[in-house]
Amino acid sequence: MSTILEKANAKINLGLDILGKREDGYHEVSMIMQSIGLCDMVTIDEGKGIEVTTNLSGLSCGPDNLAYKAALLLAEKFKIEPQVHIHLEKKIFMAAGLAGGSSDAAAVLRGLNRYWELNLTNEELRTLAAQLGSDIPFCIEGGTALAVGRGEIIKPLEDMPETIVVLAKPRNIEVSTAWVYKNYNKGRVVCAPKIYLIKEHICEGGHAIVSYFGNVLETVTIPEYPVLAAIKARMLGAGAYYAMMSGSGPTIYAFADSQEIAQRIIEALEDFDVETAVTTTIRRGQ
Repeated sequence: MSTILEKANAKINLGLDILGKREDGYHEVSMIMQSIGLCDMVTIDEGKGIEVTTNLSGLSCGPDNLAYKAALLLAEKFKIEPQVHIHLEKKIFMAAGLAGGSSDAAAVLRGLNRYWELNLTNEELRTLAAQLGSDIPFCIEGGTALAVGRGEIIKPLEDMPETIVVLAKPRNIEVSTAWVYKNYNKGRVVCAPKIYLIKEHICEGGHAIVSYFGNVLETVTIPEYPVLAAIKARMLGAGAYYAMMSGSGPTIYAFADSQEIAQRIIEALEDFDVETAVTTTIRRGQ
């Protein structure tokens, strides 16, 4: 089998609401997920057992890596003796609320589906992906989608029009998703996202829908790390027409009307210790 290449695109949340606590201990969520152009590249070729390598020295490549877990899941499910080398060329910020690890795992599932000629449908891949993590089913196809349940039930939506996105992630902050959900208190939420209105108007994009956006997890992460509020304010002051935290954080994303404004936003963040990127929203399968 020839070498397989798969893009693993990051995501942002246009809306993230928590509806309550489930009997299984997870939170019931309602989210609008959106793929963006920032991506890792996943290469699959022949190896010994399951080998995972990466360009980042600080990233574990052992059995705790989601890409490794994805390969093991498929191998065990279909009784395959795995002989694969998986290389992750990381561009997505680490521990950032952008689903970098989840997207890598989804890319491995898609790639090994081709490499091992399993002929699984995307629906079948999403079912397997749900065994690994809540964001992974969305990352199988990406685009624009509603995610409910604990985030694993995906309902594709009409694609959001292409929008310029500026990303900023503090280098010295890593946020535990489990900690954020554990410390969530509905009573602190002032303005929850209007998920149903985002769904109805997503095709209008940009300025028409940002008033419906929101992320209730900001009420946990931002008070703990006030610099995130300062980054949001700086982005808006530099010309962004919207800024919000993605997922459990700490990445802040902003929408810009032009590449010139996007560059102005990046320049305005120079006195913060942040990783930055300029990208766009992308369509399903792009």
